[in-house]
Amino acid sequence: MTDYLPLIKAPIEGELEQFIRLFNSSLTHDGRLQEEIFARIRQRAGKRMRPMLIMLMAKNYGRVTDATLHAAVGLELLHTASLVHDDVVDESRERRGQASVNAVYDNKVAVLVGDYILSTALLHVSITHNELIVRYLAELGRTLSDGEILQLTSIGDEEISEQTYYQIISRKTAALFEACCAIGAISAGMTEERVGEAKRFGRTLGMIFQIRDDIFDYYDSPEIGKPTGNDMAEGKLTLPAIYALNSTADAGMTALARKVKQGTVTRDEIARLVAFTKERGGIDYACRRMDEMHAEAMAFIRTEVGDPALKKSLTAYLDFVVKRNS
Repeated sequence: MTDYLPLIKAPIEGELEQFIRLFNSSLTHDGRLQEEIFARIRQRAGKRMRPMLIMLMAKNYGRVTDATLHAAVGLELLHTASLVHDDVVDESRERRGQASVNAVYDNKVAVLVGDYILSTALLHVSITHNELIVRYLAELGRTLSDGEILQLTSIGDEEISEQTYYQIISRKTAALFEACCAIGAISAGMTEERVGEAKRFGRTLGMIFQIRDDIFDYYDSPEIGKPTGNDMAEGKLTLPAIYALNSTADAGMTALARKVKQGTVTRDEIARLVAFTKERGGIDYACRRMDEMHAEAMAFIRTEVGDPALKKSLTAYLDFVVKRNS
């Protein structure tokens, strides 16, 4: 696979180093327990896809400012806090192949640490002195929580709906990428109209990102860090299975899907449903939807990105989201 990350980082290497220093300093503490937990979080910080998107958008519309960097730290901290809290809600013992905060310590510690990180996020966006950026981050927090609640309530819903699936991922992953693009453009002083174009690009990116992530659940790989059928074990039906079930109306498999939603499905039954999804074109359908969204996102890059280096970087970003293996 092409190494997309150097291509993505190329126009913002200096700014990315500034962001990493600022982010790491924001998660540093004198307390022994807090520093122990924050060190674990800093070590598994990942590829910095969301902060890079904020900075690339800011550079596309002007330049990366101090407000851009503090906004990027604020958004990444908000995302980090939401993951710590999600692991408590989902009773997850792992996060991307590593033990979660609640698994190493307990739920009480995880909730309090998540609250601390969230408050630190608010502190950083306040430093931007930009009311619109503060508003976007606050609205993002509400949207992410709303998406989690919708997902919880949909688990008990008998309907197997592609529309509900899109509503959930639009309020979770897509909302994050949308906010990244909006905040980046705002930090560069763009008008509401131009911000709107950036938001649509980010939303499309986020939808692709989540569909790709959901496809991973149908394959067992140590790179991904979760076993096959993990989403189903948690009561979640994602796009490939939803398509396969709705396009075939197989009564036996629909009965298994109901058991997924009820939380009574066995591992053997999950394996049968995963195999059925693959055989009936669920993965192919999800890939076609990603291809359609890829074309939409490329239209933005062609029309809204003038600088050749940024055009190359954002194209690599988009290609990475579609083709990534983890």
